[in-house]
Amino acid sequence: MPDQVPWPPHAYVPGQSARHPERWFDAIKTTVTPGADMQHTRAWAVGLAYLEAGYFWECHEVLEAVWMALPNPSPERDVTQAVIQLANARLKHKMGRPRAVMRLCDKVDTLLARHSGVILGLDMHQIAEWTEETRSEVK
Repeated sequence: MPDQVPWPPHAYVPGQSARHPERWFDAIKTTVTPGADMQHTRAWAVGLAYLEAGYFWECHEVLEAVWMALPNPSPERDVTQAVIQLANARLKHKMGRPRAVMRLCDKVDTLLARHSGVILGLDMHQIAEWTEETRSEVK
């Protein structure tokens, strides 16, 4: 999948780089339809690839479409929101906002505390590890 990821020309960081054109992510977001198996959508795969590659704002932009299409409440929606908040925490770290990083990591912990096992192909322990790594970068 990473070879098929539409990589933006740069990772957007508010106040530090230019924002992408308004509709740049629309083709990715349209792979999300209500009732779809979100774990197998292009949007989910691309969002995770963006997170892993340090495109944190872009991850949020794409995964928000997944989050909005999921039933509320649902474990899948909570996990998607946790990944979005983790991306936001990492973006805030790039922006030099350590208190925001800690606050967002706490939100991830709260969302994950409700669930265990593997959801949307992600092990809850793995997300918790990513969150702790993010916190440790600030300390």
